[in-house]
Amino acid sequence: MYVLLAWTWLRAAAQFPVSMVLLALATAVVSGLDAVAIVVLFSRAPRIAGFTAPEVLFLYGTSALSFAISDIGLGTTEQLGERVRLGTLDAVLVRPVSPLVQIATEQFSPRRLGKLVPAVTVLALALPRLDGPWTPGRVAMVPLMVASGTAIFAGLWVLTAAVQFVVVDGHGAAKSLTYGGAFLTQYPMTMFARDFVRGVTFVVPLAFVNWQPALYVLDRPDPLGLPGAVRFASPAVGAALCGAAAVAWRAGIRHYRSTGS
Repeated sequence: MYVLLAWTWLRAAAQFPVSMVLLALATAVVSGLDAVAIVVLFSRAPRIAGFTAPEVLFLYGTSALSFAISDIGLGTTEQLGERVRLGTLDAVLVRPVSPLVQIATEQFSPRRLGKLVPAVTVLALALPRLDGPWTPGRVAMVPLMVASGTAIFAGLWVLTAAVQFVVVDGHGAAKSLTYGGAFLTQYPMTMFARDFVRGVTFVVPLAFVNWQPALYVLDRPDPLGLPGAVRFASPAVGAALCGAAAVAWRAGIRHYRSTGS
């Protein structure tokens, strides 16, 4: 059903092909500005927080790709608060399709796919330039960390949307976790204070998007001194966060009593 609804929106967008292509290109360019900023930083310094340019671009690529995939699939759930406030969520609930699927596919546009372009390009350029031998473990970790990061961001999208059943005007706060989390994970955690890194490890687990698995790929020590097994915990963290998001979403739907509730 998700694919069917998304395809319907895509067909509608395809009626204006020039606009569709231009929007996708514009999205790709805007999304790639973060990578340009990293390149500019390295034009002034050989390292950032002890990491080389290929290593930071590797972090950018994995973070941006995970976020782009989750944003394509669930990014429009951030608009739930507006639906609750206006009462338009009622129309969604009476249709014989999952409310989450309907909201996630609403206004599905090919321009979202433009976010994949800079992420894939940067990752493809950074991977061959990383130091160290590409053992089977390191090779397998790259797609695993992208999949896990996607699951973590997907859980955050749904969890922050579910919060808007109660905090209707929580759209801005939700973006600080989703878009803010995507920006944060593009850089080495060694840039930030240790207490902050603990927060994004044990409270909001953004460090598991790509930082912890990247320490294994890059053969770097953990600045918090956590056990080596933590570097392989991203799939479990992603599953746990998605589970929590599912519970919160169902609770929000179950207790919803039309606008203002």
